[in-house]
Amino acid sequence: MKSPMLYCLLAAIGLPGCTRADQPPIAPVAHVDVPRYMGRWYVIAAIPTRPERNSHNAVELYQLTPDGEICTRYVHRQGGFEGPIDTIGSVATVDADPSRARWHVHFAWFFKTQYLVAWLAPDYGQVIVARDKRDYLWYMARTPQVPAADYQAMLTRVAALGYDPAQVVKVPQRWPDTGVAQAIDGAIADCR
Repeated sequence: MKSPMLYCLLAAIGLPGCTRADQPPIAPVAHVDVPRYMGRWYVIAAIPTRPERNSHNAVELYQLTPDGEICTRYVHRQGGFEGPIDTIGSVATVDADPSRARWHVHFAWFFKTQYLVAWLAPDYGQVIVARDKRDYLWYMARTPQVPAADYQAMLTRVAALGYDPAQVVKVPQRWPDTGVAQAIDGAIADCR
C-alpha cells in the first residue's frame, strides 16, 4: 500500500485550477443513517482525483471505528483489469450537522477534504458524493453494475448539482476479481 501522505500530495498537485466557486453550496440529503451507510460501495463513475484516474474494479469501503470515526479504504486496480492492486486509506469524521450527510475525510494530519452525501437512494443502494467546489464527484452503488436508466438519472442529478456531466467518467467494473476481493478483506481487517 502506498503512503496516504503521498496520495494527498499528488491530489493537491492535481487539483483543477478552475472550480465552480460562483455556485451556491450543495445541499446534502436530509439524513444519513451512518451505520446503514457503512460497508462496500462499487465506484460506478466519478470525476476522479489524480490517484483514482484510470481505476478499474474500484471499491470504496466504510467501517465505523469504536471512537466514532469512519475508516475508509479505496481499493482498485490501476490501469486495467490486470493492473496492480492499490489501496488508498483515510479516516472520515461526520460533521455535527444533524443530517449526518456532511463529512470531512482526512488523508493525513494536515489534509482534509469535504464529503457531501448529495443524493442517496431510499434503499441505500446508490449514492452521489459531491463537493461544493464541483471539482470531484463519486457515483457509487452496492452492486458493480447499475441499470442504464439509473446511470442516466445520475447524470441528470449531477447537472442539477452544478457539475458538468461531460466530466463524469465510468469506472470499469468486471467481477469476480479474486485479487481485489482479497485486498478488500485485508483493507477491512486493517480498519479494526
